[in-house]
This record gives sequence, C-alpha cells and structure tokens, in this order.
Amino acid sequence: MALEIIRIVLLVSCRVRMSRMSGFRTSISTTLLVLLLHLTFVQCDITDGNAEHLKREHSLMKPYQGVGSSPSSQWDFWGSTLVTSSYVRLTPDERSKQGSIWNTVPVYLKDWEMHIQYKIHGSGKKNLHGDGIAIWYTKDRLNPGPVFGNHDHFVGLAIFVDTFRNDLHGMDRSFPYISAMVNNGSLPYDHGKDGRNAELGGCSSEIRNKDHDTYLAIRYSKGRLTVMVDIDDKNEWKECIDIGGVRLPTGYYFGASAATGDLSDNHDIISMKMYQLMVEHTPDEDNLDWTKIEPSVSLLKSPKDNIDDPTGNFRSTPLTGWKIFLLLLCALLGIVVCGVVGAVVFQKRQERNKRFY
Repeated sequence: MALEIIRIVLLVSCRVRMSRMSGFRTSISTTLLVLLLHLTFVQCDITDGNAEHLKREHSLMKPYQGVGSSPSSQWDFWGSTLVTSSYVRLTPDERSKQGSIWNTVPVYLKDWEMHIQYKIHGSGKKNLHGDGIAIWYTKDRLNPGPVFGNHDHFVGLAIFVDTFRNDLHGMDRSFPYISAMVNNGSLPYDHGKDGRNAELGGCSSEIRNKDHDTYLAIRYSKGRLTVMVDIDDKNEWKECIDIGGVRLPTGYYFGASAATGDLSDNHDIISMKMYQLMVEHTPDEDNLDWTKIEPSVSLLKSPKDNIDDPTGNFRSTPLTGWKIFLLLLCALLGIVVCGVVGAVVFQKRQERNKRFY
C-alpha cells in the first residue's frame, strides 16, 4: 500500500508541473479521492480465495467433515462447542460457557492467510453481552483457560474479538474491539485492561447482531502481520492491524475459542479457510529451522508502553489510519502548493523572456 501511495503522490507532482492552472482543481480532487479509497479499502492485498492455494487440511468448511475425536479427524473440539450442518457454535447465549475448536494438523507454511467467517449474536442489549471470540495460532492446543476459553501465558499469536469492555478508564475506544497479541509465554493477558498491556494494535468493529455473516482475514508474510475485516458483506476488506517485525514459527496449530461470563452471546464459526501464500525467501531464510523460531515482535516501543500512567490517562497509542491519512494529505497538499507556485514562477519567466525577442 505504501508503494501505491508514493506512486500517487509522484503522479500528482507530475500533473502539477505539466498541467495548466485551469486543470489543477480537477486533477487534485480526483487524486485525493483515489488516495482516500486506497487508504480505506484494501482489496488487492488480501488473496481472492484462489482454490489452488487453499489448504484443506487446515480449513474448516461445511458440512464439517473430519470434525470429531477420531484419530483421522483434522479438527477437534471441546467444552460447550456444538457442531451443526450450518455452523460451529462455540458458546450458546448462556452464562458461564466456554468452547473451542482446534486443527489437529500443525501448520508448516512460512507465509499464510486465514479467512474466518463468523457471527456473534444474542438477545443482550447494548453493552449487555460478552465476552467474544479469539483466533489462535499457538504451540499448544485444547488447553482450556481464562482467556476467551483458552489458557493464559500462551505461546504464539492471538487475535481477540472482544465484545465487552472491562476497563472503564479506557474510554478512547469503542467495543466490540479487535486486537492482536504475540506471546512467548512470558506475558499474561490482562482482562481488567482488556489486554491493552500487550496489544500490538487494533480497531473497533461493529460486528455484533448483523443480519449477515462477518469476516476476518489474518495474513502473515515475510515478518508482517495484517488483519482485515469485512463487516458489511460487500467483499471489501478494511484494514484493522498492519505491523512489521513479527516472528512466528512453523509447526503451530490454528484454533478458535469463545467464552461467556455473567453476560453471554452466541459465538458461531461458519468457516476457517487457510491459504498458502507463494512468496520467495532469501537462501538464508530458507535454510532457517522455522520450527525453532521464538514468537516475538520488533517494535519501536514495547507493548507495555500502552499501560496507564499514574494519572489514570493512557499514553499515546500508535498512529491510527485517520492520523496517517491526514499526514499524507498534508504532505500531498504541500506538494501541490509547491507545484502551483513553481508553475506560476515558470510561466512568468517565460513571459519575461518573450519580451526580449
């Protein structure tokens, strides 16, 4: 996406230099519209679901064949999970339930993309529902615990779709909230802070009680983690999380879990589709033993910097999509203004030179 934005900015500067003053307004308006669309919706960065790259041994699809506890099963489930012909219900709309479903086949892909089709719905009114769904890529599987139905101090990657606010001080975000966490087993998930102490990034997303299914895409490629959402069923992905410097090993397991507490919801998984990404790696990367990599993230600042300070206010969070857009917009307008001034100066010089002939 960054390369596309740079290309658009360069295109604007070229238009400013070559166009006449009468065409500036049209060119600028069109370019700004294109830039906004590029920043808001990302349709090319996520695979189109090419069946050739679909890994069926890591995918959960209707009619959910191969789900069960037999030795040949590719998916196993636990707790309150109910498998029907239309969906896998991790929890019913009842209090104090936990359920999960896990792929029994370890993933040895270096670059992959997981698409989750899911639905969270229930009878609870606004702010009276919970707790949410978690998508896991972890070293261990089927370990029940307090983190959305899975154990704490996990090793691997977790994407949380949290539908209930526990931290009453963190009012700078709305719920449901989607966040990511990478853990080597040393960090706890702090429910009291909604996991903010170890959060890599996130976004608010109105996914509950939709008339249609909602979608989540998780991509990991060349050390970059990207999470996209489609909550309007328009086949348009909107960026939620995009962070580099992520190191994840191979040989881990995919799973999904959910939990309810005093409040509840139906947490349904309709499908989980795994795609292999065809990416070239350097010889050094190919020679690595990817099963020995420790989950980690190289950040400009530690996730712990997101914890609250003594005054009760949260420290500044990473730039959001709108802040990045405004910065790019200011830069773009600066280039346009410089181009306009340059064009005017150049035109006056041309007129001055004509007087000497």
